[in-house]
Amino acid sequence: MKDYLVKSVINDGMFRAYALTSTNLVREAQKRHDTWSAATAALGRSLTATIMLASSVLKGTEKMTVKINGGGPVGTIVVDGNANGTVKGYLQNPHVSLPLKDDHHIDVGQAVGNEGIMAVTKEMEYGDPFTGQVGLASGEIGDDFTYYLAQSEQIPSSVGVSVFVNPDESVDVAGGFLIQVMPDATDEAIDILQKNLEELPLVSEMLREGLSPEQMLERIFKNDDIKILDRMDAKFACDCSKERFTKALISLPKDDVQDMINEDHGAEAQCSFCGNKYQFSEEDLEEIIKQH
Repeated sequence: MKDYLVKSVINDGMFRAYALTSTNLVREAQKRHDTWSAATAALGRSLTATIMLASSVLKGTEKMTVKINGGGPVGTIVVDGNANGTVKGYLQNPHVSLPLKDDHHIDVGQAVGNEGIMAVTKEMEYGDPFTGQVGLASGEIGDDFTYYLAQSEQIPSSVGVSVFVNPDESVDVAGGFLIQVMPDATDEAIDILQKNLEELPLVSEMLREGLSPEQMLERIFKNDDIKILDRMDAKFACDCSKERFTKALISLPKDDVQDMINEDHGAEAQCSFCGNKYQFSEEDLEEIIKQH
């Protein structure tokens, strides 16, 4: 199944709901960063949640950066997303694997930690970038995005994200849902939704059953009126290039670039988001010095 996001409204606008399959893009991230199980789940959940959050609040060419640091062993998680279903991300320490919890699930909360913050920076079409920041609710990622939406965006929400990692470190399934309560929602409708969510299996369990994003929404909302507004492909993609790193090198002091020539006879730059490497020969660096 390809990765895609479904946007919908429920009961003529009582709720906005998003559901996503992100298996392939989380697999791509796992391979690029060589993440181990706990790190894979933490990064995969963050990528999945960021796509849904970005799709719910951004438009056009607007961008979003999510930074999570809970003091856990994976360190800082950084994810960039846009309104078009594209995401990229990395974490500080990819080689983290922890004992499973009593329910045999990966202990993402322990890997991420909860003694820190989640910061969301939005680059809107107009005005300066704006950052909203909240303390972490649990480090489980879904809870943290839910708390962010309630505190920073003032939107009561529910975010569920899940990544199932196989014993060989490969990703079996990944996906999630995001539900936002709109002002027209009745108390009765909210109570029914809460009951449905309490009875809902894990997202990974639904995906392993073969459910599509549309079918996940049907499982959540049951007999409610679901109107699909849009379907959007989701993917892990990076916009790094040698030209971008060239600009970064030009911004360095000329003596630093000369040291690269004298000591290393060249330079290698690696993108944190995707792991791509770019080589700069002595000739390349000499051209960069000329541009200072």
